[in-house]
Amino acid sequence: MAEDELAAFRDSWKEELTSKNEEQLLVCAPSLAVPSQSRQEDLKKKYFEDSKHLHIAVSTSKLNEREYTDDDDDDDEGGGKPAIETEDQPEYVSIARSLLDGRTSPLLDRIQEERTRRKRQYQNMTNACSASLQQQQQQKQQQQPRRKVKKEDELLDQLIQDLNEVNDIPFFDIELPYELALKIFRHLNCTELGRCAQVSRAWRVLAEDCVLWFKMCRGEGYHQDASVSDSPCWKSTLRDCRNSAKTVRSNWKNRVGSISQLQFELGKVLCDVSSCESFVLAGYTSGDVRLWDTLHWDSTTSFLKINSLSANSVPRPHVSHVQVNSTVAAAAYEDGCVDLWSTETGGEPIHHYQSLERLQAMALSPDSPSLGSAAGPHVRLDSTDDCGYWRTLCRAQLPKTVESLVLVPGRGQLCPLAALSAGDAVYLLDPREEEPRTLHSVYGHPVTCLDASDSHVVLGVKRTGWAMHDGGNKIHVYSLETGKPVACVGDSLGDFTCINLRDSPPHLMVCGNKDRRVRVFDLRAGSSVASLYGHHLGVTSVQADDWKIVSGGGEGLVCVWEMRMGSKLWEMHNRHPVRHVNFNTSTLVTANIPDDKSPRGACITDDDLTAHRRHRGVICHYDFSEDALSQDHILPICRSDYIESSGYNYNIGLTVPYDRLSGSHPSH
Repeated sequence: MAEDELAAFRDSWKEELTSKNEEQLLVCAPSLAVPSQSRQEDLKKKYFEDSKHLHIAVSTSKLNEREYTDDDDDDDEGGGKPAIETEDQPEYVSIARSLLDGRTSPLLDRIQEERTRRKRQYQNMTNACSASLQQQQQQKQQQQPRRKVKKEDELLDQLIQDLNEVNDIPFFDIELPYELALKIFRHLNCTELGRCAQVSRAWRVLAEDCVLWFKMCRGEGYHQDASVSDSPCWKSTLRDCRNSAKTVRSNWKNRVGSISQLQFELGKVLCDVSSCESFVLAGYTSGDVRLWDTLHWDSTTSFLKINSLSANSVPRPHVSHVQVNSTVAAAAYEDGCVDLWSTETGGEPIHHYQSLERLQAMALSPDSPSLGSAAGPHVRLDSTDDCGYWRTLCRAQLPKTVESLVLVPGRGQLCPLAALSAGDAVYLLDPREEEPRTLHSVYGHPVTCLDASDSHVVLGVKRTGWAMHDGGNKIHVYSLETGKPVACVGDSLGDFTCINLRDSPPHLMVCGNKDRRVRVFDLRAGSSVASLYGHHLGVTSVQADDWKIVSGGGEGLVCVWEMRMGSKLWEMHNRHPVRHVNFNTSTLVTANIPDDKSPRGACITDDDLTAHRRHRGVICHYDFSEDALSQDHILPICRSDYIESSGYNYNIGLTVPYDRLSGSHPSH
């Protein structure tokens, strides 16, 4: 409420309170009981005038009586007429004589009655005035402590009292329709809605409307795909979601949860890992591809069959790249073949194509079934049509070999858009255009890393040659709408190795560098927000959200940082470099992928065709949710089965003599 409106509101309530106080005084002291000062003076004056006339009449009658008696005495003494005997006289004669004497005048009784009546009236008026004065004094004494309360509180109490008096007629039903009242209340937060619910019953109905709390729940990121009818009380649902998020955040900070190692081909080396939501996809040197659904561990879609061409070749080609989103999983092999599967059905590939060269880069759109691949300088974009069939949208050839490829997220049903880096240039590939559009090109400054969001493209540029005074390596930010540079941040002597803009908070960008530091930049100010040091061989992967950062290093260390404090919460270490880091609200997936895909012990000329466990790499799945299943807290070695062919690696040490004799094989 503005200051002018508040002042007008106070004046109106002050006038109403003043008028109510005057009415109370009039009710407590009516006109007959408490006459005004002029009225009292008139009554007193009239009373004394009547008393004066009465006194004169009485004195006159007494004087006449004295004269009469004196005359009689004089007559008696002087030998006048004798006194008349009253016993022998008639009654009317005695009455007439008494009237003549003034001893039994009828006016005396009337005057006495009038005097008595007026005395009583005066006493009643005096008693009423004194009682009203005492009552006013008591009210003033009671109101004296209330003067210390602020006027604003008195007005607010009066407002609440008046609104409570009209509970039968809701306030907004008189002034505004219910729908408009909801539009007013939707601008309030949870605390303000709780305060409004305490005003009156009508306000409580509005403040606890399910539509308001449903929109607030979705606005905070909970139940994005739900509808209003999915919950009977969205207020309770939002409270439960907040409590759960608070618990999960505490578990993140204290490293409380379950840790699982996802293993498939124990005798082969891990080549590449990708994850999205609850799906984790991994490819191995054996040519096999494994898909895990962390929400449904026993899902049949975990087993993916490769195409017949790659399956019949001996030896089978290694898997070079894997990508997965919520609907599609893709894998590229060393021989140039590309397979795509459905995450719902698994089994046979739904799409397959062959490239003439080995793929250097492959990217899958995170929110649509669109795939981009690059083999040498050749680029290809594939997507589904309206009927669900895969079609090639466009092909292009760049002047140099493509090193990295990213599909712009948030396109939805629109045509996919790809960002590619080749040497010292960055291109935008739009299927609706004939040729790729050059976004950035600086001769002699190669691009080291690339990422894209729904509105910007970021790239790390390496400064080489004699230009050592130019400020070091930089990160350039370009707008997808205009194609012009928006910001240029960074000043590092080391090369930028990884950038994450897609998952970062708004206006923030997190990146890793070979100088062993993790940096967070504010794109609005063009300055560094945080600089964290914790890796010894450079940063290889990084991701951030609104309060934490997860980074992986070449030495195999996974670090979790608190962004605001700039301190490390905890860390985990494995043997190989961390090539993949992806987390959501309650889970974290990390992959340590070895650089050497053919270690000693995995060669065909060796006695053992399986690589040692320390050479294979590892995928770790962390679950910090409060409702984690009990089986997730059991170590993988305890969940293994003796029947498995790979059990000799570590289960042999758990066997006991009676197991061998009886032939029993416990499953868990």
